[in-house]
Amino acid sequence: MDQPGPTEWQAGPAVGVGPWQTDRDGPLPTDPRYDADLLAEGDTRNVVDAYRYWTREAIVADIDTRRHPFHVAIENFAHDANIGTVVRTANAFAAAAVHIVGRRRWNRRGAMVTDRYQHLLHHDSIAELFDWAHREGLAVVAVDNTPGAQRLEAAELPRRCVLLFGQEGPGVSDDAQRHADLTVSIAQFGSTRSVNAGVAAGITMHAWIQQHADLDRAW
Repeated sequence: MDQPGPTEWQAGPAVGVGPWQTDRDGPLPTDPRYDADLLAEGDTRNVVDAYRYWTREAIVADIDTRRHPFHVAIENFAHDANIGTVVRTANAFAAAAVHIVGRRRWNRRGAMVTDRYQHLLHHDSIAELFDWAHREGLAVVAVDNTPGAQRLEAAELPRRCVLLFGQEGPGVSDDAQRHADLTVSIAQFGSTRSVNAGVAAGITMHAWIQQHADLDRAW
């Protein structure tokens, strides 16, 4: 059974649903997508109500039928703590996959167990990521506030693309900037040099959703 992990439980009021009750919920489901243990014990996982009591495999399979053709990549050469947030947001927007570039290890706490439902790939270097993207016919869009970058708010994002984010602090690496098909920046109006990498990823993914997603299919 896909038991919830320690970080999947929420503080405060109980979330999710309790055991299936035939007098309240109707006959016990026989659909193979349902998990017998979750039906018996309840489901407090961090999933939308439509997936309550489903197995993890069934949830992933269903999302796979609706994933969007954009990928998300984040550089992890200094063990960036924002990766969990990026993964969680990519899951919310049904990204095709999240690519970790550099170190394989990353802090999963911020993902809130959504990494169980999101495809994750690893690349040792930026060159390896670009080789993969070009083989797949995907444009690479670097997100950084560097000179010459187009404003995200006015840019037309490719439908099939990799949205690439740098590490907190240094931003997108020089190699990535040189080889990106497009570089976009997020409009800022305050004193900070850059917004948090996890926040930047969320803003950019939502910009892609606004331009390309079928909103009638959203929850």
